[in-house]
Amino acid sequence: MRFIRGFHNLSAASRGCALTIGNFDGVHRGHQAVLAQLQARAAELQLPATVMVFEPTPQEYFSPATAPARLQRLRDKLTLFRERGVEQVVCLRFDRRLAERDAEAFVQDILVDGLGVRYLVIGDDFRFGKGRRGDFAFLQQAGQQQGFEVVSTQTLVESGDRVSSTRIREALVAGDLALAEQLLGRPYRICGRVAPGQQRGRSIGFPTANVRLHRAVSPLSGVFAVRAYGAGDKPVTGVANLGTRPTVCGKETVLETHLFDFDRDIYGHYVDIEFCRKLREEKKFESFEALKQQIQQDAEQARQFFSE
Repeated sequence: MRFIRGFHNLSAASRGCALTIGNFDGVHRGHQAVLAQLQARAAELQLPATVMVFEPTPQEYFSPATAPARLQRLRDKLTLFRERGVEQVVCLRFDRRLAERDAEAFVQDILVDGLGVRYLVIGDDFRFGKGRRGDFAFLQQAGQQQGFEVVSTQTLVESGDRVSSTRIREALVAGDLALAEQLLGRPYRICGRVAPGQQRGRSIGFPTANVRLHRAVSPLSGVFAVRAYGAGDKPVTGVANLGTRPTVCGKETVLETHLFDFDRDIYGHYVDIEFCRKLREEKKFESFEALKQQIQQDAEQARQFFSE
């Protein structure tokens, strides 16, 4: 898969493609249907299936304090694109220059001159350009003038409601991991590199693999029964706390995972932590001893879950 970061890196080799544009946060089942639609037409036209994303997202740029929690990092999104057969990803930096580019210039400079788009599949609620003037009808008209096809994505409905990143976030906040899995088409995971912590867990008999989230807001929090991939030759079960660790006055949101019957050094390893069941909300304890007792109960509950 070819990854192109920035408008300035678009070249003649990038031109001529079948394209879709969006955040694709979670690459959920709705997104997967769009990618399948894109790939089918790309194959007919013998063009690379191309996805355009933005970093940061437009919501993060315009309203950083209220932007929704990301379901995944760009790195994880690219992995899923590759697995889904996407051949090219264009990542544009969403900054003042892009935000103030009018809709006509976006189409001409980026879609036509930059990418030579021949086929564009896009949501009928997609808005772009300065003042959000560009919409689906605008793109259809531009496509007729510039010679590229514009079609709408097909909405995927599950249990009476559309599959969306917002709905998945709501399921995660509610601790409904089964619904999140149903909408994603896979269990929800967080991926990251294991980093050294403060060794507090080790001091009370529960060493943890710590993963920093590298995102402003986490889509879920609490204590979970988890399964870790990448820590060993096969998945390892455990119990994890995702939050700010109020008992030790923590401020940064961290994912701390205690792996059962595991003693390997995995600092620096990338791991995927799969959330299997929510056990409880994170809370502050009066002492380390109280925290230790609660972790023992959490671990027992998680072991029981995996033995069922």
